[in-house]
This record gives sequence, structure tokens and C-alpha cells, in this order.
Amino acid sequence: MGIVTDPIADYLNRMRNAQQAGKRVVEIPASNLKKRITEILYEQGYILKYKFEDTPDGQGVIKVAIKYDKVSGEPVIKKMKRVSRPGLRAYRSADELPRVINGLGVAIVSTSKGVMTDKQARNENVGGEVLCSIY
Repeated sequence: MGIVTDPIADYLNRMRNAQQAGKRVVEIPASNLKKRITEILYEQGYILKYKFEDTPDGQGVIKVAIKYDKVSGEPVIKKMKRVSRPGLRAYRSADELPRVINGLGVAIVSTSKGVMTDKQARNENVGGEVLCSIY
């Protein structure tokens, strides 16, 4: 396995690939940031459930149960987009935070008060780095 230069893009790609393959569960190497993103996806109803497991190497994995529409069988997450990249960071103030599809989607923002959704950041009146958008 090569060195991952952008762990968040890797996280989103693993989720995307698992959805396209119709998988129920995807395993992702853990980090505190990825754990928080997973919690937000769960709170917003984009995934069924998740579990943090320790591994012998100490890294740990996140097991995510992907949520599909009961009727159509389509994944609940239609699109996941990396906004801020290692080479091109996207910082926004609280009033400049993006509204994903007029509030139907969610932007995940890394702020001084922790990682949260765009709506939570607006309520707290904090800006930060826009990590990704999901809908």
C-alpha cells in the first residue's frame, strides 16, 4: 500500500467505490478526523451505522455500514466532493460557508471548535476549512 497524501480524499473514494460495488460495509483506516466525519455522516442520516475497531498496528479501522434506499436500492449518498485539497485549501468565514443544494446537502468544515457541519458552524459563528460536501 502506498503512502496516502490526502486521507480525506481516500476516505471519500473508499465510500464511493464500496457504493458502486453495492457493498454493505466498507473498512477505512482510522484517524480522529475520519472518525469525526463518520460521526457527522451518521448524525445526518447518510450511513446506517459505524464501528471503530482497534488493529494490532495501533492505527485502527472504521467499519461503515452504507445506507441504501429501501425502494430503489440506490445509495443514500448521491455525491461526495472534496472541496479543500492539500495543494489548494478552501478556508471560509462563517457567513461565506457554502450551502450545499440550498441546505439539502451538508458541507463538513474543520473549525477552531472542531469538525462540524456547515449549519453547526454558522450557528456557532465560526469559519474554517471546508473539507468536503455531501448530498
